[in-house]
Amino acid sequence: MDHIPTIKIALAGAGMFGGDVHARAYADLQRFGIAGQLARVGLDKHSRDLAPVKFDLVAVATRSEKSAKSAAANFKALTGHEPKAYHGEEPWNDILRDFPDLDVLAVATPDHLHTQPILAALAKGVHVLTEKPMCLTIHEADEIIAAAHAQNRVVAVDMHKRYDPDHLRIRDDIQNRIGAPLYGTAYLEEPLEVSTSTFKWVESSDPFSYVGPHWTDLIWSYYRSKPVSLTAVGQKKRLVRDGINAFDAVQVRVDFDNGMSINFHNNWITPADFEGPVNQGHEIVGADGKVESDQQYRGFRWWNAGGGSRTSNNHFTREVTRPDGTKGYIGYGVDSLTVGLVAICQIKFQNAKLPDVMHLYPTAEDARITCAIVDAAARVRDLNFQYMSEGKGATVTARFGNDGITIIDPNSPAVFDRIYDKPL
Repeated sequence: MDHIPTIKIALAGAGMFGGDVHARAYADLQRFGIAGQLARVGLDKHSRDLAPVKFDLVAVATRSEKSAKSAAANFKALTGHEPKAYHGEEPWNDILRDFPDLDVLAVATPDHLHTQPILAALAKGVHVLTEKPMCLTIHEADEIIAAAHAQNRVVAVDMHKRYDPDHLRIRDDIQNRIGAPLYGTAYLEEPLEVSTSTFKWVESSDPFSYVGPHWTDLIWSYYRSKPVSLTAVGQKKRLVRDGINAFDAVQVRVDFDNGMSINFHNNWITPADFEGPVNQGHEIVGADGKVESDQQYRGFRWWNAGGGSRTSNNHFTREVTRPDGTKGYIGYGVDSLTVGLVAICQIKFQNAKLPDVMHLYPTAEDARITCAIVDAAARVRDLNFQYMSEGKGATVTARFGNDGITIIDPNSPAVFDRIYDKPL
């Protein structure tokens, strides 16, 4: 072949998700291409067309020089290829300057630093794979969507819970058995080390903004029903003991236009001796039944002397040993990256337009619903936290309608504060 079709990728952020899930996924792509992953996501009809495509991680960027060099060295150990290391406050700008032919910027930066690299990439005509939440405000979401369409570029969001086999069964089968949805609960409880040592930016976010988007997107993928109202409360008791002014936990109740009400519960203070990496699951009650999905305890359990009792989620990612001793990296944690790359390949190599491929992956338009919920919930949470401390109760709510998003605060002289003036 005279010309090998190539997708050049750069990774901004190499922490818990960037350095593990993204880097490992791109390592397998670098070595073996994408065709072997496509049957998992129902896109195997593209296997022959995409089998020749080469994937090349050309750069990795983090805030510190040490972590950037470490991430590049780790990738070389997996593939024999060492991407160029970048570091700094906005290292994606250096990457975009040095690689004018870059195809994809993968964004795995802290939550509040997603919008800048996404918009910078789109301005240069570069596709984006981003971690959730895509951004923290509905206004930023609109800006990202407009830029993506103007440039005919993909912004694919890593909403990997859509691809959990249990959730696919609920979406395609069980939800039809249990009838019209009435109410439900979704929870994801992270370990204390996440908020006290793993991340240094927790005061700029909160547990719901961080992991709640997994569940709001999952509910959206099930029912395609938009929010009509929400209320939110949060608590600050554990982290303040360590001098961290951040929420321990946040609870958000969202009411949807199909009549269902879902409670989202999130924290990042689970003690270190909890038996699983996280505690997570959800349940939905319908008019004719109920579905429960416990993602933390799926029946796989072990214990040993000095190690306590442990559980593991072998579906998220797992290593499969190859005959040569290397290990493949598969699971639903990789799947939502795969589908975004299929769409990007179709645009680059098959002259597809953005509307032609948007059915393939979790889109920026999908993420906009979650961004609206996150935005409104943060405002309501902060007001209710203030009023609870003043003994006034958690009386603030948000309303979503054709006139936009309105914060309803009975304690304010104005009462109604419209923070957004477009329909969802």
